[in-house]
Amino acid sequence: MKKQSTEIRQEQIKQAVLDIIYTDGLKNLSTRNLARQVGMSEGAIFRHFASKQDIIFSIIKDVQKDFIGRLSIIAHSGFDPEKRLKSFLCHTTQYLLKNKGITMLLFSEASHNNDTELKNTLLQIFNSQRNLVSKIIMDGIELGIWDESVSVEYIAMLYMGIPVSLNIELILNGGSFHMDNFCQKMMELLLRTLIR
Repeated sequence: MKKQSTEIRQEQIKQAVLDIIYTDGLKNLSTRNLARQVGMSEGAIFRHFASKQDIIFSIIKDVQKDFIGRLSIIAHSGFDPEKRLKSFLCHTTQYLLKNKGITMLLFSEASHNNDTELKNTLLQIFNSQRNLVSKIIMDGIELGIWDESVSVEYIAMLYMGIPVSLNIELILNGGSFHMDNFCQKMMELLLRTLIR
């Protein structure tokens, strides 16, 4: 069997963590289960990460780079605000559907271990997302596309409820998602609130 690079092994370990949490729950995330899922020894896992906490923080860095980084590009692009808002919403939906275990992992880990550093990092991710969607909304208001009397703060909070609802549905339905055209329907809801 060909030896994998450290980067590939780290990615496999992180994906296995998400898969175990999503399919079997956080309580079943053990080094033994992780090693079995990845096909390596327990000791080999810790040659790639110093601790379970290092794995968690590596996953968070991925969220900041891959998810928030992409949302920032969308929010600051030159496209019109409606197109940016829809792209922002659809990217969020696709990311959460692709990385189903991520929300359970991060919030469970932060609350279960009462980890201040992890909570602060999650708050930064949450605030970044809210600030980026607020920017898109403000741009639309400034261009006269959307109603200037709407509260940007409230619309941003309404937006932030969409991924939360999606996550709840995924968790409660065992990963099944039953809404066709979710992104389009949520976009229509937001536009009803934004358009004069």
